Amino acid sequence: MAISTAYMQSIALNRFGLGARPQDPAVSDPQEWLSAQLDRFDVRPPAIAAAPSYRQATAEIKSIRDAQRAARSDASPQAMADARAMNVSIRQMMNDQVAARIAAAVQSDTPFAERLVHFWSNHFAVSTNKGDLLATAGPFEFEAIRPNIMGRFSDLLVAVEGHPAMLSYLDQSVSVGPNSPSGKRFARRAIGINENLAREILELHTLGVRSGYTQADVAEFARALTGRTIVGTGAGGQLPGVYGEPVYDADIHEPGERTILGRRYADGQAEQGQAVLADVALRPETARHIATKLAVHFVTDTPSPALVNRLAAAFQTSGGDLKTVYRALIAAPESWAAPAGKFKSPWDWTISTWRAINPDPTTLAMSAQILQHLGQPVWQSGSPAGWADTQQTWAASDELMRRFDIANQIASKAASPAAMDESTIAALLPGTLRRDTVNVLKTAASPQQQLALLLVAPEFQRR
Repeated sequence: MAISTAYMQSIALNRFGLGARPQDPAVSDPQEWLSAQLDRFDVRPPAIAAAPSYRQATAEIKSIRDAQRAARSDASPQAMADARAMNVSIRQMMNDQVAARIAAAVQSDTPFAERLVHFWSNHFAVSTNKGDLLATAGPFEFEAIRPNIMGRFSDLLVAVEGHPAMLSYLDQSVSVGPNSPSGKRFARRAIGINENLAREILELHTLGVRSGYTQADVAEFARALTGRTIVGTGAGGQLPGVYGEPVYDADIHEPGERTILGRRYADGQAEQGQAVLADVALRPETARHIATKLAVHFVTDTPSPALVNRLAAAFQTSGGDLKTVYRALIAAPESWAAPAGKFKSPWDWTISTWRAINPDPTTLAMSAQILQHLGQPVWQSGSPAGWADTQQTWAASDELMRRFDIANQIASKAASPAAMDESTIAALLPGTLRRDTVNVLKTAASPQQQLALLLVAPEFQRR
């Protein structure tokens, strides 16, 4: 069934993008508008550029932890109170990084590209629920993911799996080969190989579950990855270098030839793990896994086999070139089908709300509290699998009631909003705004009530 140009504009703005902004010009060619963003994406917009780097954040955390240890050695009530208060500084660092991410999304004129950042950050999820990532999950996204989402998947994979935030989150920094020089020296200690990173690379980041790999493949891959650690922590505790930086330590690498997914890898220390990563990045199973996740995120919770096959083919024929895959997604007729097939997650709803109303800084500062209340705080999925991406997770009745409450709070705090005329409202939801919704909005007793009703309208919940 053919759909209107207005509806295609809505899909571009909401399904692919992060929500319309009333001040933006109308999208005349939705597919071209999306494709052009892939070349205009700003890796370091002002909000992100102002955030501390991983090295800066880590140095600050080390300084605070050293001060805490000194305070606790004092053991006086005041010293202990000071040590506890220092945790506030670390949490504030995380809050500032969350604010930078939100500002980048709200201010972006390449919202499709920004949505891709959020997609990949969730695909390669780390969680600040693990305390040592409290102030480094932001730099992980800003430095490992943002610069690599328009290149080859293999480069993105290497950047992510080698970042110290991922090494720490999945305990790779404490993985020691028992037959390595270090493992033999400290054989009596409770150290050994940790399989977390190897397992999640295969299960979540590349091949996907039920794709044919075995526990033996995981174990061998874990052995191949040994040697990757972090200066000053875990197995890299005594290594020279900058605290918190990733490093390869041959002294903890498990020696030996490996056979993984039917392919043999020579005994080659760092090169062994890199060779496995390079291979799994381009396997057909990886192409299908990535294709499926992109289709689910952008199109529907239950994508057609034809769409998945097309995206997987684009991945494979291009050698994992991500722009090629994104353009195949833009070109797919399924991407432009009506009705809107995706229910907005709390993150999507919050960002699209801010883009719709252009809030003042005081109102925007509510973002972290809103996302916490709606159950999707930034970088706190609590699992390497990231946040769920389906309607079943976010469309429960209690979730909708929370959105209703928050919409009223936002409207009450908004700086004297003017009543929106029908054309302004239609510009936010082109081609999808129902007459029943327009009539309800007209009955609002005040501009604030009208705004609250718009934010909970059925059309505003979907993309």
